[in-house]
Amino acid sequence: MREHAVVIAGGGPTGLMLAGELALAGIDVAIVERRAREDLIGARAGGLHARTIEVLDQRGIGDRFVALGTRHPAVPFHSHLVPLEITDFPTRRNFTLGLRQNHIERLLGEWVGELAVQTYRAREVTGFAQDETRVDVELSDGRLLRAQYLVGCDGGRSLVRKAAGIEFAGWDPTTSWLIAEAEMAGEPEWGFRQHDTGTSAIGKAEDGGRVRLVLTERQLGTDREPTLRDVSAALVAAYGTDFGIHSPVWISRFTDMTRQAVTYRKQRVLLAGDAAHVHPPMGGQGLNIGVQDAVNLGWKLAQVIKRIAPDDLLDTYEAERQKVAARVLRNTMAHVALNRTDPRTKALNEIVSDLLRMDEPRRCFAAMMSGLDLHYDLGDGHPLLGRRMPDLDLVTADGPMQVFALLHRARPVLLNFGAPSSIAIAGWTDRVQLVDASYRGAWELPALGAVPAPTAMLVRPDGYVAWVGERTQAGLTEALTKWFGASAGTQRA
Repeated sequence: MREHAVVIAGGGPTGLMLAGELALAGIDVAIVERRAREDLIGARAGGLHARTIEVLDQRGIGDRFVALGTRHPAVPFHSHLVPLEITDFPTRRNFTLGLRQNHIERLLGEWVGELAVQTYRAREVTGFAQDETRVDVELSDGRLLRAQYLVGCDGGRSLVRKAAGIEFAGWDPTTSWLIAEAEMAGEPEWGFRQHDTGTSAIGKAEDGGRVRLVLTERQLGTDREPTLRDVSAALVAAYGTDFGIHSPVWISRFTDMTRQAVTYRKQRVLLAGDAAHVHPPMGGQGLNIGVQDAVNLGWKLAQVIKRIAPDDLLDTYEAERQKVAARVLRNTMAHVALNRTDPRTKALNEIVSDLLRMDEPRRCFAAMMSGLDLHYDLGDGHPLLGRRMPDLDLVTADGPMQVFALLHRARPVLLNFGAPSSIAIAGWTDRVQLVDASYRGAWELPALGAVPAPTAMLVRPDGYVAWVGERTQAGLTEALTKWFGASAGTQRA
């Protein structure tokens, strides 16, 4: 029996990101992935939102993704008719990045490979047994793995979630769409088209020789796998012709099923990504919140395993991320509702479109869709508390430095903008970086606008502000203890 501190079921973007986070913290982590190779067949996620790119910047790998993707100045909320521009947002990544999931997974896989993460390919988790100290994980090839924790990153049909007995509450599908990549004998009608069934779209595949399409089905289709005949019929219904479609590379289907795990943890088993929440892909948020689930969970799980922090730190993972997913479920359900084509919904669509063309609603919804407005409830206080730390241009004793460079190793940082050495954290210097810095620019947050300049702030490894000092250190000891364990002196005592 092979032992690891953490076993991750699923080597998609969420599982890869979590593995990288744990490896940075020095945790022995292994991935179990059913695919023999990294090849990804079919349409999955098509890009990264601004906050996810920032998260990758926090680990020093964001440029790898940006170099391969296509920058778009806006995010879509409810249809292609109202792009919500984010070019005026105060972030270095004020764009949406068009990048297919196969490229995203390959780049994350390369990063995880650099961190020497063990991956068991061509096998799946088929079951597990847990007690108060460990989880024994059964694999499809008969192998057993023993771990302190098992994390299900194994998708919407998660075996880990089902075996743990975690309810997947929500709404059954009402609408389905066909998606495919194929060849066409004739020139199709490019772009989006609305018809009495819904919205359809045809675009060029990456190689330029084939087409990719999405078609709303007239009737909910979930009883069998779709075929080329189904695609042809849906094209005829929407366009009056199937454009001579032939030679499909793949055909698939998605629905508006919307569900969320009622808990993200059952003893030593945790869930992240699609295993914890599924929703229609409108707005392209699924992969993004899965990656951010991983970044929220990774450092917390590492500290519990290292016995730096108590086990109840893991409760903050569910408390913070479940609300984020619930909001995404809500707005994707709104996407689906607004894309209906009956006269009453069209009237509502026009009103919502008019609202989103106004500046303040545009900033509000664009910040939500891009993930830049995320606010964890860490209590009352400065507007920065619980929000993402901006990637400021600092001046430090070591020279100019960007904030995110201090997070590359997934370690927390206490930034002191007051007099040098005016803050002492002697009991936490083994865990928290203390950096005296100065910053001359404006303090501004997306959608929120200008905020008062703090004199100090504690930034968690996931880039969110855990404490803000305003000419006082009140609450600092409590914040350090809550997030990064008792002081070294207390632990020794």
